[in-house]
Amino acid sequence: VVADVRAYGAVADGTTDCAPAINRAIAAAGRAGGGTVLIPPGTFRIDGLIRIGHSNVVLRGAGSDRTKLYATRNLTELIGVYGSRYGGDKSSWSWAGGLIWLAPTARWDSLVAAIKDKAWPFEGWTGNKRDEWETLTTVAPATRGSWSVTVADPRPLKPGRLVLLRLADDADHTLLEHMSGGGPGPEAYYWDDKTKLTSYVPYEWPVRIARVRGRKVTLERPLPLDVRPEWDPRLTTHVEPLTGSGVEGLTLEAVETPQSPHLLDKGYNGVVLQCAYDCWVDDVTVRHVDNGFGFVAASACTLRRTRVAGRGSHHPYFCREGSHDNLVEDFTIEQRTVPAPPNTQLHGINVEGLSSYNVWSRGDLRMGTFDSHRGLPFANVRTDITVDNNGRHGGDASAGPLFGARFTHWNIRVTNGRAGLMKIDGLAPYSATVGVNEVTEFDQIDVPDFTGDLHSRLELYGTTDVVRPRNLYEAQRDL
Repeated sequence: VVADVRAYGAVADGTTDCAPAINRAIAAAGRAGGGTVLIPPGTFRIDGLIRIGHSNVVLRGAGSDRTKLYATRNLTELIGVYGSRYGGDKSSWSWAGGLIWLAPTARWDSLVAAIKDKAWPFEGWTGNKRDEWETLTTVAPATRGSWSVTVADPRPLKPGRLVLLRLADDADHTLLEHMSGGGPGPEAYYWDDKTKLTSYVPYEWPVRIARVRGRKVTLERPLPLDVRPEWDPRLTTHVEPLTGSGVEGLTLEAVETPQSPHLLDKGYNGVVLQCAYDCWVDDVTVRHVDNGFGFVAASACTLRRTRVAGRGSHHPYFCREGSHDNLVEDFTIEQRTVPAPPNTQLHGINVEGLSSYNVWSRGDLRMGTFDSHRGLPFANVRTDITVDNNGRHGGDASAGPLFGARFTHWNIRVTNGRAGLMKIDGLAPYSATVGVNEVTEFDQIDVPDFTGDLHSRLELYGTTDVVRPRNLYEAQRDL
């Protein structure tokens, strides 16, 4: 199916609310089993949010410089006040939801119902209370990096099926220690009062089954962590995912309003992928947004040729609630067009909430930082990026360490000489800082969360664009 939004009533006159027409076209493509929804050149006003809730649906403009969606309202107006499940007076629109929102229909409906009931939800693969799953089979011990596992019951598993690998923590928090690289530092760390962090486990990792041979099951990618019996490992069901859907070739511009005080965003947000697997955004710019592009319990998704522009944002990019195996490449955070109002905060490229194995590649941060936001993200890569390092990381103390194990910063060009969150050999366990120019500590300065030897590496320090290969991710892809 190929649908043109004009056939559903959209008019590029800047005054007609085209959100209903665009959503009708998207819904029609979804009902047909998939398709492409075309938005021609011009400016289309939207007074509501745009939802992609069916798999294999692509919303395609004529190019980010030709097709504009002009958004007049925020998510607080459109859905309601969204408080935090951890209490306080924060607005969860400060880190969730988008005016273009890619999420499976049933999951989105239940999430919004919970928000309207003020029953502030979990946001990921197993529902608002993390109880919408069933065991498919238990899993025998295996080591990180293995491509296959042995299961107790292979009968529910078929090639192509998407499953969750579920790893629960134990009373001694050995799963969190393992995510941190293990050893004396993580063993000595006090985990019990990190209540936000401990709410993030179990770790849920979506993966497709590649092959089943007897009880040996081969996965489409290697295990992100060891599988140990003390973590009650199992393959489970999950909510219906969104797969094969994308947004291409448009600019989403919100009406220009002053940026809200920190954590009180009204929800002039850009594009969010939630409970999405193998979805994408390509050639999309967002302007005058509170929060730009977000992964929320999204895995195996790609953002390519994206740009955050306009008056300045809180999270230009965010990656949270157990988002894994995503790629952000050829991305730009433009310099803000107006000065930052008082009591606002700029992060940058955020990662938190046990999110792992994500890559940020070929970036241009004209403002912002590498926002490791506590919540023990691990095994993430930032490579071939130029950054004016003037943002700050966030994260509650109760969310635990800034870094888990195996962060890699490779060929990072820091234009203002600030070390924070760039040179991480003194902070991040089993990390590699390779090819970062000379930097010094000023402004926000961090101390390591773990005591003792971090087993980190610092190589080619004080060089600019000398390291070969220039781009670690591309070199790994080429192997």
